[in-house]
Amino acid sequence: MSNLVLLPEDMDAAGKQYLLERGYEICFCENCTSSITQAIGKCNAVIVRNARITRDILVKAPSLKVVARHGIGVDTIDLDCARELGIWVTNAPESNVNAVAEQVLGAIIACSRDLFLCDRLVRTGNYQRRTSVIGMELADKTLGVVGFGKIGHLVAQKAALGLGMKIVVFDPYYQTKTEAYPVKVVTKLEALLTVSDVVTLHMPLLPSTEKCIGPMQFHYMKPTAILINYARGQLVNTEALLEALKSKKIAGAALDVFDHEPIDREDPLCQMQQVLLSPHTAAFTRESLARMALHTAITVDEVLTGKTPRWFVVRGKLQKQ
Repeated sequence: MSNLVLLPEDMDAAGKQYLLERGYEICFCENCTSSITQAIGKCNAVIVRNARITRDILVKAPSLKVVARHGIGVDTIDLDCARELGIWVTNAPESNVNAVAEQVLGAIIACSRDLFLCDRLVRTGNYQRRTSVIGMELADKTLGVVGFGKIGHLVAQKAALGLGMKIVVFDPYYQTKTEAYPVKVVTKLEALLTVSDVVTLHMPLLPSTEKCIGPMQFHYMKPTAILINYARGQLVNTEALLEALKSKKIAGAALDVFDHEPIDREDPLCQMQQVLLSPHTAAFTRESLARMALHTAITVDEVLTGKTPRWFVVRGKLQKQ
């Protein structure tokens, strides 16, 4: 068994230690297409964070058995090509759920009370303007959760049980379960948008979900509503969002993800005072990064020792032992 694992980007020591203890050799390369293509040919596994793994890369990796995503989303990996070549694609769907859910909850609170504006008022000496900052209490308000997977579930749970919010869910794949709090499930996105005081997005980026929040969806939202997107930037039509903010069709937004990253500091979104921005950091806690590295390393080891990995997106060929 070959035991070479490629890391275009470094990861927490917990994952590297797991691999080293099991006899794997780790090699590093720069996070660019040319360097990955050059290094991957002799490797049996690659662990990717932000690196794009394209068809051109995969076809030049004859020994590759698994592409392991350090996180949840796999839209940077050519899944069709991996499937054709019999390469496993794994991810770590349980690793950063709590980290993201907590930051989403923080964003909801920050937006509902204009905490980013409050911070600017103090720093710029406008203390006297404090009486003009009128927030919104979240108790008994409606949180619309679009996409009710692991993160959506946990956000809803924390908001319902911790803040006393009402929960409305839209997810075409949701299977009714008994929750510890009341949940209203709707079959149309518009039905969620019209009643929600806060809308939070938690679906994967697919052809069917790309720009699913656009002009018509903003038309349905309340003028006091807040949009939270900590999932994928391409879920939202950015031009429509800017227009909705400028025309006060919605009250504000919190974004951790963007169409193109990093976002340019001259981007119009950066000029919007009612928008809370963060640089794709929702999953970045000490605990979450350690779990992501460890869970990713576990799936690499499982594939290369002939086991079916516990978390996978594309099924590859089982290795003979």
